[in-house]
Amino acid sequence: MKALIIGAAGFVGSYLIQHLSDTYDWEIHATKLSSETFDASDIRIHDLDIMNTVEIEILLKKLRPDYIFHLAAQSSVALSWKNPALTVDINIKGTLNILDTIRNIPGYSPKILLIGSGEEYGYILPDETPINEQVIPRPGNIYAATKACQNMLGSIYSRAYGLHLIMVRAFNHIGPNQAPIFVVSDFCKQVAEIEAGIKPSVMRVGNLQAKRDFTDVRDVVRAYGLLIQKGQAGETYNIGSGHAIAIQELLDKILSLSEKNISVELDTARLRPADIPVIEADIQKIQQLTAWKPEISLNQTLLETLNYWRENAL
Repeated sequence: MKALIIGAAGFVGSYLIQHLSDTYDWEIHATKLSSETFDASDIRIHDLDIMNTVEIEILLKKLRPDYIFHLAAQSSVALSWKNPALTVDINIKGTLNILDTIRNIPGYSPKILLIGSGEEYGYILPDETPINEQVIPRPGNIYAATKACQNMLGSIYSRAYGLHLIMVRAFNHIGPNQAPIFVVSDFCKQVAEIEAGIKPSVMRVGNLQAKRDFTDVRDVVRAYGLLIQKGQAGETYNIGSGHAIAIQELLDKILSLSEKNISVELDTARLRPADIPVIEADIQKIQQLTAWKPEISLNQTLLETLNYWRENAL
């Protein structure tokens, strides 16, 4: 079997490559932008811009992978508020470019995993928590709206054109080497910088009252590997821990891992124009299909992420 990871230079890509290499006897290919670099000597790497349909067609006709993991995305909620046009271009137009190319290649029918987000559900009602896949999405930010659109397009293309598309709504996933534009990595980086004497003993934070569902990225990519093999065409699957935690509690856990006396201050620049109070996944659907469940504890992930920044903050 041959697998292609589109957009592999990001945070999740390196973990997915490692998991697939360690678990399956597949020929693995990955794409990156020409401006990106990453080291993966045991797989084959290709430059690809998903805004360029000619590049997509050339690569897919050459490789004809059995499995396609579509990771390429603008995945920052904060950046989506600042640059909505870029987010729409990458997350919607880029996805359509891939899907249209695949459906126009004669005799080619790969299994495709479209990666969405728990953010798609948005403004949920009190009786809708934990959120299952039947809850109607009400996106509350630009990034979530683009991912909800991607999900709908995936469902339409699956029904209309017979593509084997499996949609995922992955809730917050975290781990070492994540960019500090995301909350856990941001907090851990700030603590590591304070410990190293790079900055004063004051942490700058945004909204601490929101509750989110966090899962270790290594558990998330295990789910991706299972779903691309077992997922039903046209179906959507939640991936998460099944438990929401307040950002304040998350911050307290990280601060408890340091011996430094660190104060906390609100930074209004970190507040979003709109924020959803609680996002928590119902993961029964994927569990019933694959028996998947998270295996790495939140405390372990936080410690490993903090240690990563302790080694890389300088």
